[in-house]
Amino acid sequence: MTIKAIINAVKGEKWCLVLTLLMRLTVGGVFIFSGFTKAVDPWGTFYKVNDYLMAMGLDQWSGTAMFTAVALAALEFVLGVTIVVGAYRRSAPWLALVLMLLMTPLTLWLAVTDAVPDCGCFGDVLHLSNWATFGKNVLLLLGCIYLLLFNKSLRGLYGPAVQWVVLALSFALVMAVAYYGSFVQPLIDFRPYPVGTRLVPQTAVEGDVESEDDFIFIYSKDGQEHEFTIDSLPDEEDGWQYVTRYHARRPRGKVVVQNGNPGEGIAILDDEGNNVTIDVLADSRRTVLLLFPDLLQVGVVNSFALNEINDAALVAQADVIGLTPASSEQIEQWQDISMASYPIYNMDDSELKMVARGNPAVVYLEDGVIKWKRTLSSLNDVEQPVELSDMGNDYDADSIMTNMMLAYLAAMLILLVINRTHLMVRYFYYKRHKKHPQPDNQQPEIKN
Repeated sequence: MTIKAIINAVKGEKWCLVLTLLMRLTVGGVFIFSGFTKAVDPWGTFYKVNDYLMAMGLDQWSGTAMFTAVALAALEFVLGVTIVVGAYRRSAPWLALVLMLLMTPLTLWLAVTDAVPDCGCFGDVLHLSNWATFGKNVLLLLGCIYLLLFNKSLRGLYGPAVQWVVLALSFALVMAVAYYGSFVQPLIDFRPYPVGTRLVPQTAVEGDVESEDDFIFIYSKDGQEHEFTIDSLPDEEDGWQYVTRYHARRPRGKVVVQNGNPGEGIAILDDEGNNVTIDVLADSRRTVLLLFPDLLQVGVVNSFALNEINDAALVAQADVIGLTPASSEQIEQWQDISMASYPIYNMDDSELKMVARGNPAVVYLEDGVIKWKRTLSSLNDVEQPVELSDMGNDYDADSIMTNMMLAYLAAMLILLVINRTHLMVRYFYYKRHKKHPQPDNQQPEIKN
């Protein structure tokens, strides 16, 4: 028997239909999850695409990174939905197979070279090693091949006439999610610093006086760094150089998050590279952080809105602090052009992008706790005299996401009912007449 004959022979088998259903749910579910996590945080996908381009020496294509990020998220999500519901039973597996034929060799290259430490397949929701990612893609590739052979043996949830509506609804949902993630903030914050996170230790916020005894001092000599307490500081005349200090009850370069446990957190540095996070953030009950991941790309047109925020903060007796990974020369140039009167400190590029998305982004703290964060462009009332706490807290991400998902699921359900009602009517009609069959044109027997 030929392979084609074997395939045709098993297509109608019950086990084949069950396996096809399971394969649809598995392969399609992975695509849905991957596309959705990318759409929730397009900026994160944008940064990851740029990492790929830099690793492959294609920096000149960095201008297409955001388009690529959103397009890939939409493609994966819509493709996953069509596979799960059995729409486009032939073309969907083909497209999925082509996508995996491109991604699998790429992840093999990553696994061998480790050019990009994390593939970013599932955003910040789930991090896989490069070898685990390659293994996952191999399994998906095999699943796509199976669906290409057997997917047509199982009917889809929706009829062919309305499959385009399924595609359109799914595309609308994923683009709406990506819109909020791009221009406001991710609707679901999977990063370490969601709203409600404490960036300043509670002891500092409450105004506890910290003495020098509470700190560990870092000194270097001959290229080696050593820790000292206030009672055992070395003599600088012996060649020791002061590096920085950190609180003895908090790990160096880390802050206390909402649950009270130390976690991987931000480290604000001054011009000399000293960690001044506690000194900068703990002195004010209210603080506005202005984040500039790429200071050179921040247009001068944004300086007016930033200065308005600074003026509003001065009236409210709040501090404004700029954070950027840019060099001292770039910071000085920006301050001259924008006429910024607020101080700007250095911060690690990756950690800065974890706090909030956008270039620039605005984060508002009260007593060291994040109350809201937005991209600058999404703040509509910057030019109006408005309370700082009200300036950006009108973004209810949970409500928006819930309403969008309920609307999407309701639309899909209504479409299913409209599309398949005739089948249900036909089924119950057939079932009823099967129980009570009518005689075939026979005259009833007349009894005397």
